[in-house]
Amino acid sequence: MMKKIASQDIIKKVSLALANINTHIDPTIERFLKNKLSMLDDRERKIVDILMKNSEIAGAESIPLCQDTGSVVVFATIGNEVQLEDDLQSIINRSVRESYERCFFRKSITRDPLKRENTKDNTPAIIHIESVKGDICRFEIAAKGGGSENISALRMLKPADGEQGIIDFVLTQIADNGKNACPPLIIGIGIGGNFETCAKLSKKALFRDIGSRHREEYYSFLEQRILNEVNMLGIGAGGYGGLLTAMDVFIETAPCHIASLPVAINVGCHSNRHTVVEM
Repeated sequence: MMKKIASQDIIKKVSLALANINTHIDPTIERFLKNKLSMLDDRERKIVDILMKNSEIAGAESIPLCQDTGSVVVFATIGNEVQLEDDLQSIINRSVRESYERCFFRKSITRDPLKRENTKDNTPAIIHIESVKGDICRFEIAAKGGGSENISALRMLKPADGEQGIIDFVLTQIADNGKNACPPLIIGIGIGGNFETCAKLSKKALFRDIGSRHREEYYSFLEQRILNEVNMLGIGAGGYGGLLTAMDVFIETAPCHIASLPVAINVGCHSNRHTVVEM
């Protein structure tokens, strides 16, 4: 039996979710920062206090956590037993338009990358669709700011570069650019696949919750190792120096060609605005 879902039901839920992630910090991030305060020196503690006060005001007054309310990224998982009224991309873009216009969020999308004309409604969203069996209808949603997105990077390493090559790539990229992405950061790393796949994996990694570890022990240890080494860089909260350059590191992997070792880094700022909507 097909599961029928009205377009307006999706639009309502997704638009509300976008409003929420742009004005309310993820509770797991809030708890993490509170728990870290006692471990920081006075200067870094003051920076984290400012970040938390900003989040408190934004939530209380339903105003954006950041003036950059981002481009909307959606990973949609749709089962073959789900029947929609309209095409999925149209539904998601209507959700974005409704939320950003109703909440007076900044519209940050240009129609053309060089002509720079603003679309004036923050569409189109960046949408990845996965088709699966069953009646699942799930949307993983992020509002991705330009500052953190701009320090992302991709390298086609040689297989011989191995684990150390990946670590060196991440450390160099964060050391050179991390202060520009509003640290403390969430670092997503995609390994494997091909040129475009590893970039997508690095983005998907940012949807994991702080403290979650990779299902494979090998990559779990690698996540922790990279996190420790990133925090030894001393960039610190706000880029003013200190111990808290990154809150977590997440790795996602895919099979790849025997001659390749694709690696991508995608970075989330201290708010790392994301959520999940299920229908």
